[in-house]
Amino acid sequence: MALEAIKWVNGKLEVLDQILLPAITRYVPVRGVEDGWLVINKMQVRGAPAIAIVGCLSLAVELQNEQYPDKCTLRREIEGKLNYLVSARPTAVNIKIATEELIELANKLSKDDSITISQMTEQFLKKIDSMLEKDIADNKAIGDFGAKEILKNIPKDNLVRVITHCNTGSLATAGYGTALGVVRSLHDKNRLEHVYCTETRPYNQGARLTAYELVHDKIPGTLICDDMVAALMKSRPISAVVVGADRVAANGDTANKIGTYQIAIIAKHHGVPLYVAAPQTSIDFRIPGGDHIPIEERPDREMTHLNDQRIAAVGIQCWNPAFDVTPASLITGIITEVGVFRPEELTKLRNSSQRFDN
Repeated sequence: MALEAIKWVNGKLEVLDQILLPAITRYVPVRGVEDGWLVINKMQVRGAPAIAIVGCLSLAVELQNEQYPDKCTLRREIEGKLNYLVSARPTAVNIKIATEELIELANKLSKDDSITISQMTEQFLKKIDSMLEKDIADNKAIGDFGAKEILKNIPKDNLVRVITHCNTGSLATAGYGTALGVVRSLHDKNRLEHVYCTETRPYNQGARLTAYELVHDKIPGTLICDDMVAALMKSRPISAVVVGADRVAANGDTANKIGTYQIAIIAKHHGVPLYVAAPQTSIDFRIPGGDHIPIEERPDREMTHLNDQRIAAVGIQCWNPAFDVTPASLITGIITEVGVFRPEELTKLRNSSQRFDN
């Protein structure tokens, strides 16, 4: 049975509380936008694709249960609440792009005199509803393109070893995963010998979540500490590093979970290709380079405490950026749902019309 981070059934939304994993499996009801903002901000749901989907679905919950006097009011509520949801995790771009497209749709529907307010609501909800299905299809395409790319220079009978960072699987998306989707595709093709996942301090998404998914799906994997990547690459042949992305700039610079940048440097030194696996919705063409990507900073407590037990000296100052930016020069390719592109080739996608299409 596949892991479900998001349950959306008969207009009811629940998210798997990822703070409690792997010890406890518990779903949290999301009854509206305020709940949506909280589960995103508290990282009960995380991963750029999942953040976008949960945020939009939390709005869908409200729209189903609220009555609005006219289309103008409905449009205004949609715009205000979507912009509020974006503020929950500012680095992840998927929810921002989804917000802009949904606001554009709301504006279009509100100006169309042939459409009633109930029809406007129905069409808007249909658009949000399609996001879950599309995300899974996109992830599977990413997985297949990524596996093909990694295997193209590998002898036919050879198995591959890959490294991944943070969590980019079913728990970070609607299902299947981006970087972990590539791992799944390699495994399905019987070409994966082993995957190494980093613990991903300070929030331990690798240790708590990726390891959980690998065990659940019986994928051969080993957990390593964040500071073991260089030693691993020196001691064992690694075919590729595959990571996700929270935002990709127009030049290919990529913001991803803190620790990605140093892995990219190590991979470059050892001649190991590094791939970023992300849907087109993670590419922000309005940002020319990584220096312009806003980096979220998280609370000190995530560093100073582990399971409510203090592990750092009282009084020490902390710096806790949630993401770092890997320069395009360290990235071999960016795996999307429509193919693999070198960072300098991303302009080919600028005019893509495939984002959130029905």
